[in-house]
Amino acid sequence: MADIDHRAELAKAGAHVTTRWDKLVFFARRYPLGAVGAVIMLVFVFSAVFADVISPHDPLQTKASASLAAPDGEFILGADMMGRDMYSRIIHGARISLTVGVASILLGGSIGVLIGLMSGYLLGWFDLIMQRLIDVMQALPLLVLALVMAATLGPSLENTIIAISIPLVPNVARVVRSSTLSLREMPFVEAARAAGMSEMRVAMRHVLPNILAPLIVLFTAQLGAAILVEASLSFLGLGVPAPHPSWGRMLSESAAEYARVAPWLVVFPGLAISLAVFGTNLFGDALRDILDPRQRS
Repeated sequence: MADIDHRAELAKAGAHVTTRWDKLVFFARRYPLGAVGAVIMLVFVFSAVFADVISPHDPLQTKASASLAAPDGEFILGADMMGRDMYSRIIHGARISLTVGVASILLGGSIGVLIGLMSGYLLGWFDLIMQRLIDVMQALPLLVLALVMAATLGPSLENTIIAISIPLVPNVARVVRSSTLSLREMPFVEAARAAGMSEMRVAMRHVLPNILAPLIVLFTAQLGAAILVEASLSFLGLGVPAPHPSWGRMLSESAAEYARVAPWLVVFPGLAISLAVFGTNLFGDALRDILDPRQRS
């Protein structure tokens, strides 16, 4: 009897694995570009997590004899003007870019969710004030507002996260507010009110869980924008300060003087930025198609 139960459990586990694998295969076939984007993001996440293990050199270690060394057996992607390994610096740069991008999304998204949820659910004077404030913030492009914030706060990792997260608040707040306005009149929300739940509990327990799908898509799409803004701020000297290996700072240090004699100093950091933004956009588009009921067949 015990053997029969054990075989039944193994069969159930095998069916669960097969079902999960079938879902991955279906996702890759139905959304091939989304699968490509997911693979690209997994590569960057793996590089960021295990940067200390897979990088062959210390990204901050200089070697005068290897200044502007071309790609070879010792330096896979070449070396910069100070003899630092470009491959190691790009790998560690992925850690900085993803850290800044994810932290900015979480901070700005949390503020935007709170503002949008309260604005769409409470309405009244609070909604009026918040929407006018959001209109003012959206009047400036994302990069311009991030530049103003970064110039005010000064260059550092923490200030860069804050400078990028604040411009992300209006988009998140608008999406959450529009979803909340349509949900607050639904029958299950009215039933929760009739049951005696407080307004805050209704908003947090019944409204917020139903707007997670558009939030996931928005956060994925905004991650690419956050990575690009971080690279732009570092390129202008307002982002992550030296000697941290930021992709944007790599470009600013080499683009003007060494682009012709050592093109690998420009090509590889620029390719890393492009792939990161490209991967997040492709994966975000696939998530939108999956989570949006109107896109399902």
